[in-house]
Amino acid sequence: MIIHQLSVFVENQGGKLAEVLGVLKAHEINIRAMAVADTSDFGILRIIVNEPEKVQHILRGAGFTVKVTPVLTILVTDQPGSLFEQVDKLSAAGVNVEYVYAFAATSAETARVVLKVDNLPLAERLINSEGRSADPYQDETSAAPNFYW
Repeated sequence: MIIHQLSVFVENQGGKLAEVLGVLKAHEINIRAMAVADTSDFGILRIIVNEPEKVQHILRGAGFTVKVTPVLTILVTDQPGSLFEQVDKLSAAGVNVEYVYAFAATSAETARVVLKVDNLPLAERLINSEGRSADPYQDETSAAPNFYW
């Protein structure tokens, strides 16, 4: 499933993550998934929320730089090799996985995985076992406004 992820650029200084989380708390925004990548000067906070367009405007209004990125999410079973099987499909088709993060899903037997890939339409078709088609991905702002995990 393709959903929208928010990438929030945050200075790599004490208290900056708390500032972002404070804005989200003040607006009663529930974070469904989160990952942080850092460098010496700044970090990229990647979050999945129910209403990404709304949250993007809230965070921008609070002075943060925010980017909305379509990403692929998949559900994998809690068994050795289940993620490999999915990523191997992508690799065999030449799809590059740029980054990935995962977290427990609603069931203890599964995990939700977020994948940023260089060919989102093809990756989604491969994961869904639909094969190749010529249909391009349509980046609709309302693609998953009330997505719950």
